[in-house]
Amino acid sequence: MNALLATPIERAASAVLRGAALVELRAATVQLGGRTVLDRIDVAVTRGERIALVGANGAGKTTLLRALHGLVPLAQGARATAGDVASGLAVGSDALRIAMVFQRPFMLRLSLLANIELGLRLQGLASVERRETAMLALERVGLAAQAQRPGRALSGGQQQRAALARAWALKPQLLMLDEPTASLDPSAKREVEELISGFSDQGITVVMSSHNLGQVKRLSRRVLYLEAGRVLADVDTDHFFHGELPVEAALFLKGELPWV
Repeated sequence: MNALLATPIERAASAVLRGAALVELRAATVQLGGRTVLDRIDVAVTRGERIALVGANGAGKTTLLRALHGLVPLAQGARATAGDVASGLAVGSDALRIAMVFQRPFMLRLSLLANIELGLRLQGLASVERRETAMLALERVGLAAQAQRPGRALSGGQQQRAALARAWALKPQLLMLDEPTASLDPSAKREVEELISGFSDQGITVVMSSHNLGQVKRLSRRVLYLEAGRVLADVDTDHFFHGELPVEAALFLKGELPWV
């Protein structure tokens, strides 16, 4: 089957072969400010995958992450035509735990430790368990020594690692990352990439957007290329960099970005 030209039914069959979907978008459309940001997208994310979303600014990568998380409303039915599945979100498990790390992590005016504990408190963990879990998460990202520092006093790289610790502490099955190393220096990027790889090795499913194609090669096993809110290529990583692609994706790899 040609993954580039596969019909929604063929893509669904391929997803079944990979395993049951953790989360799936079917003919999903998102409209913001009168503009169609995602246009009839079919995406299934299965357990254990490492997926990279690539494309020019404005292609819809961040919105796709938010749609998978349920953070943006999906257009319902009005644009559906005969043969299309109605726009919607199907989640494989009611107990699915999803965490998302945004491009610019938000730190409250609290200690780093308190920033990590807050999400655990919202989950209903007792104070002793919150403290132990939060410290374990900070140790996991190499920030235990900074636990009592104000979260906002950390460097950009440290804040990104702290955001990963906050997400990891929630024990997610699915971790979504929006440009996780944007604006970081090479050393900080390497540290964050090692953490992401380690989380994936623990069995956490990872979906991330990135403009760093080297990072996509290192961290992903599947690549989705987006343009103008549509997925134009959905292939394994090796195929994306070495195989046949739609002309738009091939131009993107050459650095010939479309105007959006």
